[in-house]
Amino acid sequence: MPRFLIYGANGYTGSLIARAAVARGHQPILAGRDAEALPMFGRELGLEHRVFGLGSQDAVAEGIRGVHVVLHCAGPFAHTSKPIADACLWTGAHYLDITGEAGVFEALAARTQEAKAAQVMLLPGVGFDVVPSDCLAAHLKRRLPSANWLALGFQTFGPVSRGTATTMAENIAEGGLVRRDGVMRSVPAAWKTRVIDFGVGPTKAITIPWGDVSTAFHSTGIPNIEVYTAAPLVLRLAARATRPLGWFLGSSIVQGFLKRRIKARPAGPSEEERTQGMSFLWGEAKDAAGQKVVSRLRGPEAYTMTVQAALAVVERVLAGEATPGFQTPSKVYGPDFVLGLENVVREDEGQR
Repeated sequence: MPRFLIYGANGYTGSLIARAAVARGHQPILAGRDAEALPMFGRELGLEHRVFGLGSQDAVAEGIRGVHVVLHCAGPFAHTSKPIADACLWTGAHYLDITGEAGVFEALAARTQEAKAAQVMLLPGVGFDVVPSDCLAAHLKRRLPSANWLALGFQTFGPVSRGTATTMAENIAEGGLVRRDGVMRSVPAAWKTRVIDFGVGPTKAITIPWGDVSTAFHSTGIPNIEVYTAAPLVLRLAARATRPLGWFLGSSIVQGFLKRRIKARPAGPSEEERTQGMSFLWGEAKDAAGQKVVSRLRGPEAYTMTVQAALAVVERVLAGEATPGFQTPSKVYGPDFVLGLENVVREDEGQR
């Protein structure tokens, strides 16, 4: 019977996934670095646990031995994805994670031939980052095969987890990211502002360096991509203010201060906040002839969708649905994969 392992299982998102997996009849192996919290969590759920860090290649390989698929949930993934991916390639386990970091997607994409040779699937971004947006991008390409411009965006309500906040803090000095003529290019933070109706009325949104700047290109081949998030005035102003302060915001003093503040916050949204929350996604594809298509997705709160999407992918892989090499959610499971998640609805605006 193939088994899967959740690394970072005692973190906020990892623990949500572990609990949901048990509720669905799975018995994942719980893994992580915390030698105190992880065994307690394993006893609570009645699951095997394995404690190991990521500093030793041999320790990571031993930690995932006998596992068919690893679901990696311990970010920031810019620091943690490579050791886990390395071990998966050595041991033959399929690699999944819940990152939204464009650099991680590109690093794993560069290893596709290595993964094919090992018969291993590298499928990062199996959560809210980036399952719904990636499926939306592929759907728009299906609607307008001639598209050469793609804009994606999302609007969510509620707080973020400590892990997400830490990743945001580490990237605060990096500015923005878009794709032009097939190449990812750095741009200033909040480089563009536009009004978008995500499904709850027009609101202003700013460009962000979201993972789809990487993944949507691999999924669709569309060479020009921008990603937006709804942003109130204070967030737009704050984002623009980071432009001349990158050197300062990236300093060890500021990073240390931000991370101490993050650790003092709740681990993530409460159960009530997740239950009441919703997420809205929007996408627009255009071609050189002026044709345009717009589609939207509406779904549950972002962390709730991450749990659903990650487990849906795990179940597909355990059932033998895995394609070796670097993949994106829509490439391996199709544009309509997201519609199989609970309470996700897609709407197309007009016709081209």
